Amino acid sequence: MAVVGIFVGTMYGNALLVAEEAEAILAGMGHKATVYEDSDLADWQKYQSDYVLVVTSTTGQGDLPDSIVPLFESIKTTLGYQPETRYGIIALGDSTYANFCGGGKQFDALLQEQSAQRVGEMLMIDASEHPEPESESNPWVENWGTLLK
Repeated sequence: MAVVGIFVGTMYGNALLVAEEAEAILAGMGHKATVYEDSDLADWQKYQSDYVLVVTSTTGQGDLPDSIVPLFESIKTTLGYQPETRYGIIALGDSTYANFCGGGKQFDALLQEQSAQRVGEMLMIDASEHPEPESESNPWVENWGTLLK
C-alpha cells in the first residue's frame, strides 16, 4: 500500500472532480490517498517520502490556476533539491489554446529540475476532445496505481 497526496489546481472544478475520482480509485486499490485543495508547503512535505499526484488545469494563457500557484512558488523557492519525491501529473487543458496543458508542464518541469522522480508518463487531457476528463484520467490512474510500491 502506498500513501499518496493529491494536489489540485482547478479553475472550474474539473481538476477537482478528476482528483476525487483518482482518490477513490487509489483507495479501491488499497492505497491511502488524500485530496488537497488550496494546499501549502507543509501539506506537500508530508508526502516527500511517499507519492504525490498533481492534478491541475491550465489558464487560457497556459499558466497554473490561482489555487495552486502559492504551492508551486513555495516548492520552487523553498525546497530546491527533492530526489526522494515520487510523483505523477494529470494535466487538463484545451488544445485550441497555444499553451496546451501548460500548467501541468510547468509543474513537471519544476519537479524534474529539482530531481524528483516521475512515476509513469504525464497524462494530458484535451477538453476539446474529452469534455468529461475522468473518462481519460480514470484508466490512467488505475495503471498509475499499479506502479506504486
